[in-house]
Amino acid sequence: MFQSRTHTCGELRLSDAGKTVTISGWLENVREVGANFAFLVLRDFYGTTQVVVENEQMMQIIKGIHKESTVSVTGTVRERESKNPKQATGEIEVVPTDIKVLGKCIHNSLPFEINKSRDADENVRLKYRYLDLRNPAVKQNIILRCQVVAELRRLMTEKGFLEITTPILTASSPEGARDYLVPARNHPGKFYALPQAPQQFKQLLMTSGFDRYFQIAPCFRDEDARADRTPGEFYQMDMEMAFASQADVLQTLEEVIRPVFQKFGKYERVSAAPFRHIPFNEAMERYGSDKPDLRIDLEITDVTDAVAGSEFGPFQNAVVKAVSVDNFNEGRKWIDKLLADVEVQTGNKACWVKVDENGNLTGGVSKFLTEQTAALTEKLNLKPGSFVCMAAGKKATAQKTAGVIRTMMGKRIPGHFDEEQYAMCWIVDFPMYEMGEESGELEFCHNPFSMPQGGMNALLAAEGDTEKLLQINADQYDLVINGYESASGAVRNHDPEIMVKAFQMVGLGEEDVKAKFPAMYNAFTYGAPPHAGAAPGVDRLVMLLTGEESIREVITFPMNKNAQDLMMDAPTTVSQKQLDDVHILINESHL
Repeated sequence: MFQSRTHTCGELRLSDAGKTVTISGWLENVREVGANFAFLVLRDFYGTTQVVVENEQMMQIIKGIHKESTVSVTGTVRERESKNPKQATGEIEVVPTDIKVLGKCIHNSLPFEINKSRDADENVRLKYRYLDLRNPAVKQNIILRCQVVAELRRLMTEKGFLEITTPILTASSPEGARDYLVPARNHPGKFYALPQAPQQFKQLLMTSGFDRYFQIAPCFRDEDARADRTPGEFYQMDMEMAFASQADVLQTLEEVIRPVFQKFGKYERVSAAPFRHIPFNEAMERYGSDKPDLRIDLEITDVTDAVAGSEFGPFQNAVVKAVSVDNFNEGRKWIDKLLADVEVQTGNKACWVKVDENGNLTGGVSKFLTEQTAALTEKLNLKPGSFVCMAAGKKATAQKTAGVIRTMMGKRIPGHFDEEQYAMCWIVDFPMYEMGEESGELEFCHNPFSMPQGGMNALLAAEGDTEKLLQINADQYDLVINGYESASGAVRNHDPEIMVKAFQMVGLGEEDVKAKFPAMYNAFTYGAPPHAGAAPGVDRLVMLLTGEESIREVITFPMNKNAQDLMMDAPTTVSQKQLDDVHILINESHL
C-alpha cells in the first residue's frame, strides 16, 4: 500500500477488473472525443494507465487541469475494448469516480513534449532537467545506473572489499588536471581542494593495514567537456589491494566488470576473460591509439621504408603510417570528406592512393610514388581495388593521425566494424616518462605514484640519460572497452627511496616530495605493503552499457559543455560579505 494510492500506474492487470483503486501520477495526455467523453493517460515512475471519463462531472474537473499536473484518480478497473499490447497495462482502463489535483502545473505549454524531450536542444533539456527526467526513456538510463552501481557494490563486497569513504575537502595535489579550490575561512590565504581522485587516501589505507578497499567515489577536475567526459565532477569505482600484483588487480576487475556487462549491456557479446594484453608501444604502432577500438579489424602499417626516396615533401625525413582496405568502391567525394575530417580532428593532413585494375597506383599522391609502387604493394599486400590512406610526420604524430584514419575508415567502410559487442583489452607497459608537449622537459607520462618496472635499478641505470629514461616502463594499465579508456590503474610505488628517485628525474628533490605528499611519504617510511589498484569510471561504464554517445545522458543532473549547471544557475556570483568571509578579493580587470 502506497500513500495516496492503492496501485501504481504500471501495476494493474486484467485480473484486477472490478476492483476500486486509487492511482496517482502526472497527467500525460488528455484526448476529448465528445461532450462528456475523454481518454486520459496517467504516468508515474512505474508506467502508464488509461483513464476513461464518461460523465459531465468528471469532464468539468479535467477541463481545468493542465498536462503534467499531478493528480489522484479513484475509480473502477475494467477490461478495455481496444487493447494495447505494447502497454503493460494495455488490457485495462480505469473509470473514475473522483479526480483530485495534487500538484498543479500552471503552464499552458511546456518547454518540450515530455516523451520527445531527447529531440529538444540540449541546453533546454538541462535547464528543465526535472521535466526531461520525466521521459521514461531518459529515466531508464538513471535506473540502469542505479542497478549497475548496486551490482558493482555487491560484487566487490563478495570479494572481500570494504567500502570506505574518503575526504572531499583535501589538499591540492598535482594529478594532471586543474583543481577546484575551496577557500579556508579560518585560514586566510589558504585553500582546500576537491579531490581529483582518492589516490593518496586509498594508498594510505593500504599503509594503515586495510587489505581491500573500494568506494563509488566522486572526483572533481576542472577540465573541458567531451562526449565521453563531463566537466566538473564524475564518479569512479575506486579500488586498491594490499600485497597485490598487477595480475591480481586485472583478474579482480575482469571478474567484476565482465559480469556487469553480461547482465546489463546492450550487446550480448562480451570479450572472454582474461582480456587481451597489449603493450602501449604495440597499441600505438598497430592502432595509433592507447585506447583502440578492437571492433574494427583494420590495423596500421609502417611504410616509411617502402616510400623512401619519394619526392613528396611530407614523406621526406618523416615517419609514414598507412591504413589500407581491399575492394574499395567509394568515390572522390567520399575520400575528400575523409581527409577533411581527419584534418579537423588531428590538425594534420592525410594523403591517399588507389590501385587500378592493372596494379598501378592512381589518384592522390600516386605521381610521387611511381618508383615506390612495388615496395608499397608488397608491404601492404595491395590488390586491384585497394585503397590506401597515409599519415606522415614525427613518429607520434604519424601514429595518432593514422589511428584516426583507422577509426574513420573502419566505421565508414562496410564490413570492417563489428559494432554489436563489447571488445575489451588491457593496455599495459605504459612509459614512465615522456617529453612534455608544452614544457619540452621530462614529465611523468601517466601516474607519478606508479612503480617503475625494474624499480631503483632501472632508475639508477638511466639517471642522467633522457633517452634511457624514456625507455623505462611503469607498472601501469588501462582497461579499454570499445575504444574508451574505462579504467586506469597501477602497481604503486610504495618505497620512499624509489619515490624520491623517480621524482628527481623530473626535477623534484626529496624536499619537494615531502612538501607535496607529506602524509604519503611519511606513511611509507613506517613500512608500507606492496599495493596496486585501479578506478573504473562509473559514468563511462554506464554510457557504454546503454550505447549512448554522450555521457550526459547517463548522469542525473549533468553540466553542459561549458561546465554550467543551467538548472541551478551555477556557477554564479556571490555577495561581497561571502567574499570577505573567506578573504577573497576579485580583480575585475582580469574578468
